Amino acid sequence: MQMKDLLGGKGANLAEMTSVLKLPVPPGFTISTDACRDYMVGGWPKSIDAEIKSHIAKLEKAMKRKLGDPSDPLLVSVRSGAKFSMPGMMDTVLNLGLNDKSVKGLAKVTGDERVRTNRAVVFDHGGASGVYRSLLQATGAELGADGVTRLSCGARRTP
Repeated sequence: MQMKDLLGGKGANLAEMTSVLKLPVPPGFTISTDACRDYMVGGWPKSIDAEIKSHIAKLEKAMKRKLGDPSDPLLVSVRSGAKFSMPGMMDTVLNLGLNDKSVKGLAKVTGDERVRTNRAVVFDHGGASGVYRSLLQATGAELGADGVTRLSCGARRTP
């Protein structure tokens, strides 16, 4: 079995970058396509929760941060990756690990309130990112800002 068959395109490329090319890729882990096939046939695999928890613990240790930590949160991205690229077919979840408390810690660690609201907006509205970004750009133009990142924190907060 080829790596793309087992790990998907993105997973195989990351594995090659770390093991063959020795590139400095941030820590992470890949859930195999076998797990996906098992899910399709028989539902959520019984062993996967423990495996994911184990990998998250290793990731937290490597990054010296914890998911949901209110003072210095670990944020992760969850990306889908089939053997062949299918743009627009599957969403990426960015900033997993944010909650009402950890997003405040993120602002404190970075010293920038805009980072806090930008990350929350990306997480909250990831599925509607194109529509939401258009709305933010229109709001920015209406408020005289020359881009989404120039909007004040109050203007970017959602009700």
